[in-house]
Amino acid sequence: MSETKKFYVTTPIYYANDEPHIGHSYTTILADVLTRYHQSAGEETFFLTGLDEHGLKVQQAAEANGIDPQDHCDKMAPKWKALWEKLHIRYSNFIRTTEPRHEKVVQDVLNNVNDAGDIYVDEYGGHYCVGCERFYTEKELEGGKCPQHEKELEFITEKNYFFRMSKYQQQLIDYINDNPEFIQPEHRKNEILGFLRQPLEDLCISRPKSRLSWGVELPFDNDYVTYVWFDALLNYVTGPGYGSDAESFEKWWPETVHLIGKDILMTHAVYWPTMLMSAGIPLPKTIFAHGWWLMKESKMSKSLGNVVNPLELIDEYGVDPVRYYLMREMVLGQDSNFTMESFIKRYNADLANDFGNLLSRVSRLIEKNFDGKLPDWGTQTPAEEEIKKSAVSTASNMNALTHAMRINEAIEETMQFIRSVNRYMEQQAPWKLVKEDKAAAGRVLITAAEALRVGALLLNPVMPNRTLTVLETLGAVGTELKWGGLIPGNELKKHPPLFPRIEVENKTKTKTKTKTDAKEKSVENVITFDEFLKVELKTAKVVQAEIVEGADRLLKLQIDVGGERRQIVAGVAEFYSPEDLLEKMIVIVTNLTPAKIRGIESNGMLLAAKKGKKLTLITVENPEIGSGVSVG
Repeated sequence: MSETKKFYVTTPIYYANDEPHIGHSYTTILADVLTRYHQSAGEETFFLTGLDEHGLKVQQAAEANGIDPQDHCDKMAPKWKALWEKLHIRYSNFIRTTEPRHEKVVQDVLNNVNDAGDIYVDEYGGHYCVGCERFYTEKELEGGKCPQHEKELEFITEKNYFFRMSKYQQQLIDYINDNPEFIQPEHRKNEILGFLRQPLEDLCISRPKSRLSWGVELPFDNDYVTYVWFDALLNYVTGPGYGSDAESFEKWWPETVHLIGKDILMTHAVYWPTMLMSAGIPLPKTIFAHGWWLMKESKMSKSLGNVVNPLELIDEYGVDPVRYYLMREMVLGQDSNFTMESFIKRYNADLANDFGNLLSRVSRLIEKNFDGKLPDWGTQTPAEEEIKKSAVSTASNMNALTHAMRINEAIEETMQFIRSVNRYMEQQAPWKLVKEDKAAAGRVLITAAEALRVGALLLNPVMPNRTLTVLETLGAVGTELKWGGLIPGNELKKHPPLFPRIEVENKTKTKTKTKTDAKEKSVENVITFDEFLKVELKTAKVVQAEIVEGADRLLKLQIDVGGERRQIVAGVAEFYSPEDLLEKMIVIVTNLTPAKIRGIESNGMLLAAKKGKKLTLITVENPEIGSGVSVG
């Protein structure tokens, strides 16, 4: 019997000097999504996150509030935990670097490194950034400023303790070259190897208490505290039990994936492994550096004043849509721009139109035609076999993509599958088929429902709550991914709209018009009675309707105008589903010049009445198709 696979993932531990923003949330959601995917694959998992509670930034934040640093940290920690709970984060361990278990590990490792002859005392001068909690050399500065915070730095000279990091330079280069998984993605590995072509300086690992008192005291000199990075990085071994639970530590280490932002790559890919080499601890399996969330091409950070508060997004749109957007929008390893426009577009297109609409259509048709109970599978046709085959390949591809850290592609794989099921529904048209062959319509609907079940299971790590609604509706909670999990005869449960569309009001600013402008505009909008009589109105019957691929609001309609077949593209998808329009008798304008909308020819226009956010098509009862509509 093979041993169960294990997956240990960490986030950076976040500074306790301030409240979290969307950048922090992204990394933590990513770790949670990966953990859930590995759990769904039957693997054991350990997920570590927490707070970095030492250092100058925390001390200064506490002083600004007139409280003790420990009291400050004790007030901040519950805020972070509350956000992670609200974001549906299921971590295994939340570590705080002020915990005695961690402080003991820091001092033990310092003693081990000192005993190895890798710590010495010297005087040092350098440009110090409080925000980064580190010294910068002249060559690392950009225009004399910190490359991360774009601020002038203070030059500090003082006596400190140093770690012989340079001693391990070649050993680190060799390790990186021999272990291609160690630093990912590839361009980050090349970045570090490029840095290591220059002589590696030793690392200052202490701060005098006269300047900074809030930290772990050096075990060999009580006038100094430990440099915050030497302290913080060790959380990754404290969490699984280093120095306290040898069995647990051996279980999880070194099969570890560190998820970090690219701005802390240097500390994780150079400081961290050389520290471990000196201390005799194996190096972690992978350090994966993702990109930044940008706002107008600038990194999102509090110091630049352009952060997005995740709580505000959640309160407005819900947790799962936020999780979905963050996971789907960013290509791991690259930067991504956050805009409300892209968020709303992604929500409406993927979640409201593709996923939510499919559940609504399937459940409504089963309710209407099969008393709300799942119909029989019937005799499968090649169309159903193709959906089944697609479900199996999608699950396999998602598994491979997830393990390759290509989360956005894994999600898109499932969404392509969902879109194929929508196309299958359009082609099979069970709302029409049920009038001719009820068993065949049932076959189509249970196939679509089963595809929804598979899609919900595949997307569950990303959207654990909304996908649970899908599974509860289908009576499929606890089912396995294998095709065929639905049981005919099971009654569907009522469900709220899965992803109600986000309606965006037109907030375009207009200049104040003069009275003359207003008068001219009113004249322009007036037509004469003779001109109005030129508009040709006729009754028509909708014989086919489908969603326009990639368009949020458009339906493509085939209509019968008294023996003449026409195609019209209409922006009514947010008010009517395709099956709602079938067989409806509507009124259209027939003497318009044909136009192309999204590359599709549209030959006519529907008549509708709109009040506020509600739109209603003008329909007529029992007329002869193609009859003229007169006004007077």
